[in-house]
Amino acid sequence: MPTYDYRCEANEQIVEVKHPMSLEVRNWGELCELAGIDMGDTPANSPVKRLPTGGSIVSKSALKNNVPPCASGPCCGGGNCGFS
Repeated sequence: MPTYDYRCEANEQIVEVKHPMSLEVRNWGELCELAGIDMGDTPANSPVKRLPTGGSIVSKSALKNNVPPCASGPCCGGGNCGFS
């Protein structure tokens, strides 16, 4: 099953979930249910957007905030090529 990253517009959190390609996640409540996380204070109907991912883009959360330095040096704006 593919993995997708979503960003909640209300709380700016990014959450990674796995789901079938045919599923469309529209709001924070649906996203939290899929991810098995607590919604917190964010309203369930807050919109979420799927982030474009692929290629060399890697979420920092997937690396547990242990982002390796860029092999090509500081040429790519901060030295973290391909990392969001």
